[in-house]
Amino acid sequence: MKKIMIILVMAWCALPFYAIKPVSPNASPEAKALLNYLYDISGKKTLSGQMWAPWGVDEIAVVKEVTGKYPAVRGQDLIHDKDNANEIALAIDWWKKGGIPTVMWHWGAPGKGEGYEQSKMKIDIDRCFIEGTEENKAMWSDLKRIADWLTILRDANVPVLWRPMHECDGNWFWYGKGTGEQFNKIWITMFDYFTKERKLNNLIWVLCHTGDPLDDFNPGKKYYDLAGADTYDKDLVQQKMYREIQRMHGTGHPIPYHECGTIPDPDKCFEQGVTWSWWMLWHTGHLTEYDKAELKRIYNHDLVLTLDELPNIMDYK
Repeated sequence: MKKIMIILVMAWCALPFYAIKPVSPNASPEAKALLNYLYDISGKKTLSGQMWAPWGVDEIAVVKEVTGKYPAVRGQDLIHDKDNANEIALAIDWWKKGGIPTVMWHWGAPGKGEGYEQSKMKIDIDRCFIEGTEENKAMWSDLKRIADWLTILRDANVPVLWRPMHECDGNWFWYGKGTGEQFNKIWITMFDYFTKERKLNNLIWVLCHTGDPLDDFNPGKKYYDLAGADTYDKDLVQQKMYREIQRMHGTGHPIPYHECGTIPDPDKCFEQGVTWSWWMLWHTGHLTEYDKAELKRIYNHDLVLTLDELPNIMDYK
């Protein structure tokens, strides 16, 4: 009996312990499992990622053709409403294939319409919070529309690395043209509406800084699960950017490299303790013009995880 008890205790001790709680109230089992998995591999492996766009080429197919592998993380963008049904369907399909979907939103400035150019327009952000203004009506209309799309993912039991208002502290998108206080108010408004009123409990909230992150663009830890940054600089490690995120948001948690034009070198990164949770190469020319031999080397690297190497993520719930 004593031997049996020892074996049982040893087996129990060998099991991984997960206690990471997503910030979304009543987080779904899928969201809990995905966040737990990201913490489990943190500092050990990096997930490969590829952004997809509905024009030009099929980036996911190109990655497979060049490397023989599929990325672990697939990126979608709710930039144009006419394309969003397909963007959502692709995210659902990726999860069913065993992959990890990340969804962003190039949010057109409220009152200026949708699209990339509209996302860079300047507005009076304070008017978004004055009831009855054009900006206020447009902001709430936008939030409702995007929540409707994300509800489809929730109802399909698909967790999402939700990355709204990316590159928040740059001065190129409308929400980054104001103050940190204004940005934080927009973020918290979205968070409260999505999680409390719309019950979107499948979202892992991912805060995305630029390569030069600013401290005041930070809504507070109870409003995001992960924080990272991105840049299109060609440095193969991005140690400074990584350390700045650690300084601002603390250590001991996964740090994503949200977008890149140059994939960080896994050997150099791990040698320097810069253990990105995932990276995501941007779409179209950023992929098609990438050095094919280098892309293949990275996708087949022992420190980089691809779709075929992912476990059953629900085992981490």
